[in-house]
Amino acid sequence: MNGTVCLQKIHTFAELMVCVKLCKMKAKLLLATCALLTVATASMAQDVKLPKKVENVTILDLNGEKAQLPEWGNKNLMIFYIDPDVHNQNSDFLDDMEANHRAEGENLYGFGIMNLKDAPMVPNSVARSLARKRTAKNGATVLADQNRDLSSAWGLGDCNNKFVLLIVTKEGELVYMKKGELSQADIDGFYKFIEKYK
Repeated sequence: MNGTVCLQKIHTFAELMVCVKLCKMKAKLLLATCALLTVATASMAQDVKLPKKVENVTILDLNGEKAQLPEWGNKNLMIFYIDPDVHNQNSDFLDDMEANHRAEGENLYGFGIMNLKDAPMVPNSVARSLARKRTAKNGATVLADQNRDLSSAWGLGDCNNKFVLLIVTKEGELVYMKKGELSQADIDGFYKFIEKYK
């Protein structure tokens, strides 16, 4: 007996009470389902437990050729895994880091990876072309992940519309990950954290 039929056929007080109970049961079931979905979504969104052993992955360079992560096993890696849809997220942090050499050291190698799969409105060739122009000016290394190969292999979770900052040791352990807009406390904590990896 659904709610519409129930309201059309109510003739007695007993029928009305049955209809009210049925509607309350449906509402409780709906609330329980929503609560379960909220808990499931929150548990999926939790960050990776660190440190975590990870492997080098094959993605693409800016010319569309296969490439592995540079300096793997030789240096600690600082990786900026960025969705081109939000390429300006944390731009002040990056500008300050670059201008003031805040993360430089002989044991640390930094580079960027464009998360192209999560930017469907930006054609891959256009994103790679824009990155080639920028790297020609600043000499930075930038790679392209067209199919979420890195985030899937390392189990990073949802990286859509996020700037993801990663540190991987030369031993292949993911030891640091922050997603999204960084607060000043996040930035200060990051600079303290990387001291031992420089």
